[in-house]
Amino acid sequence: MKIIVTGGLGFIGSHTVVELQNKGYEVVIIDNCSNATKEVLKGITAITGISPIFEEFDLREKSKVNDFFIRHQDIAGVIHFAASKAVGESVNNPLLYYENNLVTLIYILQELQKKEHASFIFSSSCTVYGQADKLPITESAPVKPAESPYGNTKQIGEEIIRDTCKVASQLNAIALRYFNPIGSHPSAEIGELPLGVPQNLVPFITQTAIGLRTELSVFGDTYPTPDGTAIRDYIHVVDLAKAHVVALERLLNKKNKDNYEVFNVGTGVGSSVLEVIKSFEKVTNKSLNYKIVGKREGDVIAAYADTHKANEELQWKAQSTLDEAMKSAWIWEQKVRGK
Repeated sequence: MKIIVTGGLGFIGSHTVVELQNKGYEVVIIDNCSNATKEVLKGITAITGISPIFEEFDLREKSKVNDFFIRHQDIAGVIHFAASKAVGESVNNPLLYYENNLVTLIYILQELQKKEHASFIFSSSCTVYGQADKLPITESAPVKPAESPYGNTKQIGEEIIRDTCKVASQLNAIALRYFNPIGSHPSAEIGELPLGVPQNLVPFITQTAIGLRTELSVFGDTYPTPDGTAIRDYIHVVDLAKAHVVALERLLNKKNKDNYEVFNVGTGVGSSVLEVIKSFEKVTNKSLNYKIVGKREGDVIAAYADTHKANEELQWKAQSTLDEAMKSAWIWEQKVRGK
């Protein structure tokens, strides 16, 4: 079966490509390399022994999307990662996020609507819940006004898919609302490698530890949490990648209960920023240079998943610990920097 993975050279996308190929799927990657490099293909090939088909173009170009689907009539499903994903950047440049995250989704769905059968997995986010009233967060928690344009694109994206599924019975879709992916593949052949200054906590930690950054900024220590820093649910990227394959197979095997479903994908455990730093220091025996700075606009106090639905209906559960994820992230960072 041929599966399309948009943004397949990115952090989560590349790990998902590996898991798909390990299960025998033929993968076609679409990526414009705006936040990834073609070197990732070598890592995927080194792990799986298979070089995926790769097409480099921008999904905002409708004619190229149309041409791609004409040439790949035999696809069984699409896993859609391609999107801009930094909360802070989205606050400063909202139009980029609305164009990149919504226009591309619409163009893909328009092509899938033409097919007799289509399975679609959407990379969504816990940001759709905003600041949740109750923790852990279940899938039935209210979707609140977004704290950032990024979060709003995920809310609107889910609405677009849901509304399309209402009128397109041949389309089956699952939105995976994931929490905070970290770590790298145990082979250290692929991992998180943001271009420019990292927007996520863990690559900033590893880059600071290796000397690429002078210090790590911790955004706020006056939140109403045990140590004053924000709490998130950090999930190992390999566990997250496997959840995508399981969700896709649920659709391919017609096990879904509705043609649009939503699942939280996390560990169910919340960890504060300082706890993540301490975990890193423990597994690496390195002291991290960090400084408390002001809160960041768009950040919520705490978010961690209730994973019962995914555990029971998808028969999927996160396996790796925070310490294991942090150790893998450090091994990857050392390899990338040649140390």
